[in-house]
Amino acid sequence: MSEEGSRGSRFPLRLVQVAKAPATSKSAVLRPQAPLHQAHADAARAASPSGLGLDSADVRRRMVQRLQAAGLQNDAVMAALSSVPRHLFVDAALATQAYEDTSLPIGHGQTISKPSVVGRMLELLMGGTSARRSGSLGKALEIGTGCGYQAALLARLARQVVSIERLRPLHEKALALLGPLNLMQLRLVYGDGMRGHPPNAPYDSIIAAAGGEALPPAWLEQLAIGGRLVAPLVEPRSQRQVLVVVDRHEGGYEHSIHEAVKFVPLKSGLGN
Repeated sequence: MSEEGSRGSRFPLRLVQVAKAPATSKSAVLRPQAPLHQAHADAARAASPSGLGLDSADVRRRMVQRLQAAGLQNDAVMAALSSVPRHLFVDAALATQAYEDTSLPIGHGQTISKPSVVGRMLELLMGGTSARRSGSLGKALEIGTGCGYQAALLARLARQVVSIERLRPLHEKALALLGPLNLMQLRLVYGDGMRGHPPNAPYDSIIAAAGGEALPPAWLEQLAIGGRLVAPLVEPRSQRQVLVVVDRHEGGYEHSIHEAVKFVPLKSGLGN
């Protein structure tokens, strides 16, 4: 790991850009940028919906109770869902729908996933060997920060979280929304998620919010032994998207297929 990468492992919430590496390079190069202007956080706070009764813990608790009735079982995941105010991560015009089990647009052709899907993926992640043994997701990598809601949940379930986003406007939006939460174990990266994030690998847990026809080799390489990866994947025969769980053992990888889902396509490169 480079000296620069080592400093980043202390996990202050800050803007980090991963420069495009030459074709022959095997690792990413970190280029820390200047912190975003305080106006980003000020604007996010000014736009936060209020006066709608959404700040009540009871609102989040009722959402979790509905998810529990539908099959969610993991206590740690339910506690995380109960603690993170989802309405802060959606546009003010959609705030009244924040605690319904629905996906909502967050701009740039992306969405914040349904709470039931987020809960299910986190529950699957908590079922990995390392997570069951420690009761934590350990060192986690999220592919696709989006608006930052799932990153906030991961920060309550993991010891360290690296969340990577390829669309710069969404990366900056997440930084502004997550900044006031003061999650020191969370690090946001602006970079190509298909390459993972080598400087902090290996990861005990990897979760993706976009799906393609194959899992990028970098994700599998960066998964620790005893770790678990959860991601959407397109089935070749049916062409439907399903959740795939990959567990890495001493002797290799074990795959299992779960329910159908609908996520945005996995893309490479950076977007502005």
